Amino acid sequence: MKRLMFAIAIAASCASASAGAPIARIQSMLAKPTMLCGRFDQTKHLAGMKKPLASHGRFCVVAGKGVLWRTLKPFPNTLRLTRDEIVSFQGERVAMRLEAKQEPTVRMINSVLFSLLSGDLGQLDTLFEVDGSVDGGAWNVALKARQPALAKAIGAISLDGGAYVKNIQIAEASGDKTFIVFSEIKTGEGAMGPDEATLL
Repeated sequence: MKRLMFAIAIAASCASASAGAPIARIQSMLAKPTMLCGRFDQTKHLAGMKKPLASHGRFCVVAGKGVLWRTLKPFPNTLRLTRDEIVSFQGERVAMRLEAKQEPTVRMINSVLFSLLSGDLGQLDTLFEVDGSVDGGAWNVALKARQPALAKAIGAISLDGGAYVKNIQIAEASGDKTFIVFSEIKTGEGAMGPDEATLL
């Protein structure tokens, strides 16, 4: 999951207000709540393996605080991403901590992932060729890495949704593919459970 977080962050990093008319229109369609929580189902297809790796859990995005990504099955794991650090928990124990002051990319990763999950699709055209389309209340965005080094790591990303991001697909140059589906979206103060509030 940590690798995926970095991939999403690097991939989505990046846009300016000049991303183009379709992106601007999509951006206007997206809701921007101060608190958003829901379920994620992630499936990773590894090249050369028939059986995909599946996991699911909950995520929360809180304006001004950060992102909480809790894998519940098959193995419990929690990632907390704030402005200053990325922390990985195994149960209540801190398994990994990356601080922005020691790892300058942490701040970028966290702000980008926060923007992605909270519905800020701005600044995509610096690192990616962006192709967006709108059909009624639904939209789709395809991202293709501009830089060869990034293309080797990421390949291509596609997002789709309506008021919120519903699906993310990442196709890596290695042939691995990751699919994330977001559902059971809730917003507002009641969206986050008491146990989650203590972690973020």
